[in-house]
Amino acid sequence: MVMNRRIVLASRPSGPVELANFRLEEVPLLPPLADGQLLVRNRWLSLDPYMRGRMNEGRSYAPPQPLNETMIGGTAGEVIESRHPGFAVGDAVVGYLGWQEHGISDGRQLMKVDTSRIPLSAYLGPVGMPGVTAWVGLNRIIEPKAGETIVVSAAAGAVGSVVGQLAKLAGCRAIGIAGGEAKCRYVVDELGFDACIDYKSKDVGVGLKLAAPQGIDGCFENVGGAIFDAVLPKMNAFGRIALCGLIAGYNGEPIPIRNPTWFLISRLKLQGFIVSEHMDLWPRALAELAEHVASGRIKYRESIAYGLENAPAAFIGMLRGENVGKQLVKLD
Repeated sequence: MVMNRRIVLASRPSGPVELANFRLEEVPLLPPLADGQLLVRNRWLSLDPYMRGRMNEGRSYAPPQPLNETMIGGTAGEVIESRHPGFAVGDAVVGYLGWQEHGISDGRQLMKVDTSRIPLSAYLGPVGMPGVTAWVGLNRIIEPKAGETIVVSAAAGAVGSVVGQLAKLAGCRAIGIAGGEAKCRYVVDELGFDACIDYKSKDVGVGLKLAAPQGIDGCFENVGGAIFDAVLPKMNAFGRIALCGLIAGYNGEPIPIRNPTWFLISRLKLQGFIVSEHMDLWPRALAELAEHVASGRIKYRESIAYGLENAPAAFIGMLRGENVGKQLVKLD
């Protein structure tokens, strides 16, 4: 009997996520494949901030993660058995099979990918959901114009790093906000941002005044809290804000905006968005992102934990901002 290792949500966190909220299990694989099904050996797991919100029980844009069930999450792997006409053994695939070593699928929400020019892991990062999130928020909400100034919080992360590079490709000035000198060096020296403000050692408001003397036209917001409060007074009239995440408040109560009058004073547009609600844009976004990554115009970095058993600790570290770029778990 083939056994499958998986990590389940054992309890809902109250405050910061703890290792005790997870449980590693070894369970038998389901019965033999039925017609129309395939078996995937997962090689990579994607760890993303949205998972923290799904761990809570309450009203949200998606159902909560069920207790005692495999943790949700993006995966990349290969087909090792197939009774599905659209998939063959050896196909490289990405999907949402969760925190487990094997997954059975009927082919829905599973996509074959070409690894001849792009590594399999990149389909969970810049050529996957994080990259598309960056593309949609920037191009459909901020709508950058050449010469404008775009500010990106969590700029060294999987989404923010792509946002800034896309902004530069659009002819904009890109300013990042990140935590730590090393992250800021990466954002400027490797990713090509024009400036980066280390919120751990500098006053963000003062930093923005120096880095954006002409004001801010677009903001891609991943953090919220004090960082977002520092951005708002620097926004130009009719500035656009793509609200992607509010990670500063994920482990506790939501953090309110301290001075919402700036939305009126500067006539700002603020739009939250969930990338899964824009599936019509995914083909175009993925095609552009793939070309940019394959050509080297978009650079990326991966933080990798090894072994399924280390996924919970890596997830907790990501929520603390310990990763640079995309946080992954390698299962081989």
